[in-house]
Amino acid sequence: MSKLHVSNHPLVLHKLTLLRDVNTEPKKFRELIREISMLLAYEATADLALEEKSVTTPLAQTKGYALKDVIGLIPVLRAGLGMVEGFWEMMPAAEVWHIGLYRDHKTFEPIRYYSKLPVAPTVQVCVILDPMLATGGTAVEAVNMLKKWGAQKIKYVGLIGAPEGIKRLQDAHPDVDIYLAAVDDHLDEHAYIVPGLGDAGDRQFGTG
Repeated sequence: MSKLHVSNHPLVLHKLTLLRDVNTEPKKFRELIREISMLLAYEATADLALEEKSVTTPLAQTKGYALKDVIGLIPVLRAGLGMVEGFWEMMPAAEVWHIGLYRDHKTFEPIRYYSKLPVAPTVQVCVILDPMLATGGTAVEAVNMLKKWGAQKIKYVGLIGAPEGIKRLQDAHPDVDIYLAAVDDHLDEHAYIVPGLGDAGDRQFGTG
């Protein structure tokens, strides 16, 4: 079974509270997503492989380390775009590939409308970025797409998850670890996370 990592970092909890606030305007909302994403990036990359390398300091030569694997960031359009900058701050060499999925409002199932992936994987670790893990349908489909592409190691990073979506992703892909800032209570009749923060895409781009 995949591991569920829920951050208890004070800065994450503080910033997430501001993010939830209905009075937080789009500009500040985007800034908070970037900041929280930076903190989650630190936690989600704790097990990345390293290789030793020599480095010369002003005083001597010593042993250092470099990331062994190439990291790929896969934001799910459009809400996932806001998380990219935070991860890029921590890993500026990471590649970014976009996939587009949206949820049918009647069936709540994901519909694919865009994919910009190369013919074969160019990275060793794929990190899916999507703020809200609600029903889990979009997350499962995103992992399906990456596995069909040939990705070997996949992580999912979001802001808030519902128990229903977490279970669905874990059942479908027990090898994909999940990193979240919070786990909320439940989904309402419209499949929105409660208490949640509303529509993450609309709140980022001022369209809600």
